Amino acid sequence: KDWLELQITDIAHEPKPKLEVTVVQAIAKGERAELSVELMTEVGVWQIIPWQAAHSVARWDSSEKHRDKWARTAREAAKQSRRAWVPEVEKLHTTKDIQNLIPKFDAVYVLHESAQNALLAIPHLDSGSVLCVVGPEGGISADELEIFQSEGAHIVRMGPSVLRTSTAGAVATAVLLSKTTDWL
Repeated sequence: KDWLELQITDIAHEPKPKLEVTVVQAIAKGERAELSVELMTEVGVWQIIPWQAAHSVARWDSSEKHRDKWARTAREAAKQSRRAWVPEVEKLHTTKDIQNLIPKFDAVYVLHESAQNALLAIPHLDSGSVLCVVGPEGGISADELEIFQSEGAHIVRMGPSVLRTSTAGAVATAVLLSKTTDWL
């Protein structure tokens, strides 16, 4: 009860993924937010940034409490999926914060149902950093789309149907990572 004895028989080193996918996830109401974090982590997201979008129905009264919950969910999902790297969950970001982040990434994709280009059709990177923005249940506002595009973000759609905010980030991460050698 008071002690534990163990013997280390093997040490493995798992390198960082060559393509680091960061998802800006608009906060969602209820359990959908934690579901999105769990699914993205299981798929292989590198970093998760909570976003208070203009049309977000949910509001975080204490952003640290909610961020900690997302971080705990990511940690548990990483253990369950046997990931060596646990995604970092950032503090709550505003649209202005996201705008300032865009130039720091090699490629930026904003998911939107009205986009002409599909995420599947974009040229994929095998390495570097990608930012993917997932809107809230109410959608990304026209002003937010304009702000992101003015910084060089590409507006893309997932496919013929509109995904829930809780699943879009995981599906987008899978699409982006499926083209890398990390998934071979």
